[in-house]
Amino acid sequence: MLTGKQKRFLRSKAHHLNPIFQVGKSGVNENMGLQIEEALEARELLKVSILQNCEEDKDEVAEKLVALTGADLVQVIGHTIVLYKESRENKQLVLPS
Repeated sequence: MLTGKQKRFLRSKAHHLNPIFQVGKSGVNENMGLQIEEALEARELLKVSILQNCEEDKDEVAEKLVALTGADLVQVIGHTIVLYKESRENKQLVLPS
């Protein structure tokens, strides 16, 4: 679980990132979860955008992604979700305590 200070730090780091995944009409599935999990291992922090044709609520999509990937939800803002998961082999970010 992330503290407020850690979330603030991660939000500042994620500000300049572009979304690398999109959730569309088909919603979230296991394959997408696996791909996002692999990307999190490589990057630790990423954005996922929710397209307008997505039939699920953005908070529901965020919950599903967190459940599938084991990542921490940093923020849901507009149609963008920011996820963080500490990398086991490719650690890049040092969170404040």
